[in-house]
Amino acid sequence: MSEMIKRNSTSNFKKIVFSAPRLGTSIILGIEGWALLTLYTSGYGLHPLLAGLAISMGYLATAFFQFLFGWLSDAKYTRWGRRKPYIIVFAPILAISTVFLLLPALVIDLTEKNTLFIWMLVWEILFRMSYSLTTPYQAWMAEVFPIEERPKVSQFQNIFNWIGNAIMAVFSMLILTMYIGAIEDAGDVNIPIPYNFLIPIIIFGILIMLLFYFIAFKIPKEPEYQIESNLIQNLRTIVKNRNFLLVVLMMGISGLGWSMLSSGMLKYLNDALNLGLLDYLIAAICLVLTIFIFLYMWRRSIEKSGKKKTLLYVFILAVVSVPITLLGLIPMDSYLIIGVIFIIVVATSLAGWYLFPYILYADLAEDDEKSTGELKAGIYAGFPSIILNIFQAVGAFFIGAIFSLPNISPTGDFSYSMGLIIFGPIVSVVLLISYFFTKKFIELDFGWENEERS
Repeated sequence: MSEMIKRNSTSNFKKIVFSAPRLGTSIILGIEGWALLTLYTSGYGLHPLLAGLAISMGYLATAFFQFLFGWLSDAKYTRWGRRKPYIIVFAPILAISTVFLLLPALVIDLTEKNTLFIWMLVWEILFRMSYSLTTPYQAWMAEVFPIEERPKVSQFQNIFNWIGNAIMAVFSMLILTMYIGAIEDAGDVNIPIPYNFLIPIIIFGILIMLLFYFIAFKIPKEPEYQIESNLIQNLRTIVKNRNFLLVVLMMGISGLGWSMLSSGMLKYLNDALNLGLLDYLIAAICLVLTIFIFLYMWRRSIEKSGKKKTLLYVFILAVVSVPITLLGLIPMDSYLIIGVIFIIVVATSLAGWYLFPYILYADLAEDDEKSTGELKAGIYAGFPSIILNIFQAVGAFFIGAIFSLPNISPTGDFSYSMGLIIFGPIVSVVLLISYFFTKKFIELDFGWENEERS
């Protein structure tokens, strides 16, 4: 049995540098998860069921490659360490796939819907495959930072996440919707791509590659340690870890709900609430302020009340609040108030939820290390992706099917799928199941944590 890794205290600068790539990943994954469905359906005219299918195939690609990269990065220590090779190889592919996924008009005729679907499917799979480099990257956290520093590292990562999400939200709510509006006004999907849409996407692709390359050459590689067990032995170990499997199942169930919510948010604002440019600007400001306030508050709640109790608070808040989508049935001259409330409650819930995966996978890997003497951070970060992304794939396909339901027109001025009204209560039911499952079956706070902090 190998010696346990000695993790020394680190500076805030190192925590910030390590966390910085989350700025780029949050921008591009935010656009992909939050606006891609809207762009391809409301903008390019692809059937929601086909768009949902393409996105679900992307999730399945993530399920496979996140596990594969996690296992491979555990299994082989190179002169660059275990994790850096994946960052160096796949960051450029992620940048390229981002550009082509969001800018199909650079190459293809958007009126050819079969071609458009194949294009979306291929580049969505490549995007999700290369995004799986984040599994070795996240596994690195358990090797570099002691347990008492991980909530703060997670907070820094989520600060970058939500700076990125703020940029993504402004881009999606203002620029992307303007592009969709221009397509609708022209009645032609092949209008010239506006520079205010084209240039930011190219910048986002370059940014993500630069940030990952920066940490690859700036942060020293993790200490070399021997993992004597093989993949089969590692799988047997984690399969016997009942609490780990229950956490993975919880992440999958809740991921079904969260993926539906994130995929449907912008389409709900754009189609059901019919917000204008000024409305989107107000909503974006509310989103940014809510995110930064509640990132801090949820972290403080973890430190004060523990991880499990805080996660239960996050679930119950979302369960109670997301059925607000039903208010879109009430005829109004302006839906701005509903849009603002919707953005605030969703951002509050997501700010809490996104704190947890980074912390839980690292803590569960270290909990296993206490008993086995081996830190298998890669497989503990990668294995959950199989279940999580299968559930998210179901969610993506399901949301496409829901948004294919017949149209309604509460105001008589514009129409939209009734699925945009009912998807909030459906998400609420899914997260309610996650709440009771977590409360009854899962352990998130370990006894050895107090010893580590003392």
